[in-house]
Amino acid sequence: MNKVCPINLALALAFLCVVPSLTHGAPQNDTLALTQFRFQTDAHGYLVSNWTGGDACTAAWRGVQCSPNGRIVGLSIPSLNLRGPIESLSTLTYLRLLDLHDNRLNGTIAPLSNCTSLELLYLSGNDFSGEIPPEIASLKILLRLDISDNNIHGQVPKELSQLTHLLTLRLQNNVLSGQVPDLCSSLVNLSELNMTNNELHGRLPDAMLKKFGNESFSGNNGLCGSTPLPDCSMTYETPPSSASTETVPSNPSSLPQTSTVIPPSKTQPRKGLSPGAIVAIVVAVSVAVLVVISFLVAHCCARGGGSSKNSMVESESWKRKSGSSNGSEKKVYGNGAADRDSDGTTETERSKLVFFDRRSEFELEDLLRASAEMLGKGNLGTVYRAVLDDGCTVAVKRLKDANPCERNEFEQYMDVVGKLKHPNIVRLRAYYYAKEEKLLVYDYLPNGSLHALLHGNRGPGRIPLDWTTRISLVLGAARGLARIHAEYSAAKIPHGNVKSSNVLLDKNGVACIADFGLSLLLNPVHAIARLGGCRAPEQAEMKRLSQEADVYSFGVLVLEVLTGRAPSQHPSPTRPRVELEGQDHVDMDLPKWVGSVVKEEWTSEVFDQELLRYKNIEEELVSMLNVGLACVVPQPEKRPTMLEVVKMVEDIRVEQSPLREDFDESRNSLSPSLATTEDGLP
Repeated sequence: MNKVCPINLALALAFLCVVPSLTHGAPQNDTLALTQFRFQTDAHGYLVSNWTGGDACTAAWRGVQCSPNGRIVGLSIPSLNLRGPIESLSTLTYLRLLDLHDNRLNGTIAPLSNCTSLELLYLSGNDFSGEIPPEIASLKILLRLDISDNNIHGQVPKELSQLTHLLTLRLQNNVLSGQVPDLCSSLVNLSELNMTNNELHGRLPDAMLKKFGNESFSGNNGLCGSTPLPDCSMTYETPPSSASTETVPSNPSSLPQTSTVIPPSKTQPRKGLSPGAIVAIVVAVSVAVLVVISFLVAHCCARGGGSSKNSMVESESWKRKSGSSNGSEKKVYGNGAADRDSDGTTETERSKLVFFDRRSEFELEDLLRASAEMLGKGNLGTVYRAVLDDGCTVAVKRLKDANPCERNEFEQYMDVVGKLKHPNIVRLRAYYYAKEEKLLVYDYLPNGSLHALLHGNRGPGRIPLDWTTRISLVLGAARGLARIHAEYSAAKIPHGNVKSSNVLLDKNGVACIADFGLSLLLNPVHAIARLGGCRAPEQAEMKRLSQEADVYSFGVLVLEVLTGRAPSQHPSPTRPRVELEGQDHVDMDLPKWVGSVVKEEWTSEVFDQELLRYKNIEEELVSMLNVGLACVVPQPEKRPTMLEVVKMVEDIRVEQSPLREDFDESRNSLSPSLATTEDGLP
């Protein structure tokens, strides 16, 4: 009996140790999973300062939402330059929202098949590869799935039809192939579908085409079906036989009795033209070609174009719409002979459009044939809106001051700019290099610039720019600039030209920062001169671009948004907005003007009159003013980083996430982070 008691006591103690682990083990495992995820992906340490403490829920880790029982139900950490796999998240079985868009995460998405409570899944703009796993069918209550802008290949699995609650399915800009499964019969709630720019082929189900339209499947040249798609019977269902090079007639009644082409044999008489007839035809055609060429050469010489051996293609529509018809605009070299570079490569061989995304390629000739409209002339060149034959619209910038730049240097800079992806940065799609012409092809953003919204049509009939929109645009621009600085923190590569005219609005009104890196192509003295009133004080002596100077320029932008005044010269105020008779005024830039007004304690006189009519925003205005003033301090080392600026602006107005409300009320929300997605403004 005495021997039994110690054993029972040991069992009791073991049970007491096991019970807490059964009770609290799962939440601790959730924290452990996130910790492992941070170790694997957060090489730059963006999460280190906040993801501290033994429990993710009690310590309120950044981007983490928890249920009352301490389980992690939401993780939203987009645009943090995270890089690595996501296997460690597979144990978060209570996870309902996962938003990791616009990072650099890689590997496959298969581990998330274990997160069976997921309702909102946003993984766009990463480097995921592999296939869409059939096990995705285990996410039975998934509402929105966005895995666009990755490198996912393979077929679209038919198992997607088992996600019967799905409202949104975004698969665009991947490398998906094979046929499109018919999802209409099972996914009756599906209201948004995007499969554009993949490698899909075969017949598209009529029900899919009818419900979602051709726009949801464009960029897949192999698809066929009902109008407006190509006819499958003509294009894909009767491929040409390898035994013949003849074109098969499209009319079935005109087909020969046998589709097999029998090669001529020694016993069969040879049919066709005689050798003499063939020689005569060849001679006649050659003579005709020579006559045509002679006529064209004579015509070109008569117009003064015979001195150049290169064949030059020029867009006449661009000249007409830009108001230039005297040949002053540079020409684009398309083909023909050319001098060889030092590496033995001809200008023609290397002078072509270079794309960063092979799914959206087109030829230089397509661009030159496009109807075009000049949008404006800036410090670095002229910008055109070009509409290609297929309806695609792009923005084309013709650089004017980068011509001395060597090809290798130019290509290196373009690689830096073109590989950066972020929802708040205008995307560079392609570039073109020739000795006398350099073109940059961007996504076209249709809603103009922040500068135009602030200063356009000041006077009667103007539609004021409200405070909510202003603070949203400032936040979007800050996020884009912060991503540039974070991506190239080691090399200290700046934007170099931060100003309100380079903050553009996409189709949904989301702010995107433009012209990243182009100032690096210029002499620093010229680049700094172009900054005008956005130039940092230290740049007057130290003629160089820097990330600290970018922060100063962004501070000027913030003050511009608050005051409604352009960053040019302003009178030194004895009383702001009131010019006293006989009083001398000293011109000063916008930061000095704002500083002098604040120093005299006339802070309310700083703000744009259009903002003063809104009630209950005084505290927000003053908070944003402090952000701007912090950015424009004269000492570069005392300015905040752009990541700190983003946090300061976010603290002024916190964006609402679906998880801040009852989760069921968020089922119609397209995204938990609207200010950085294509769904709209916050």
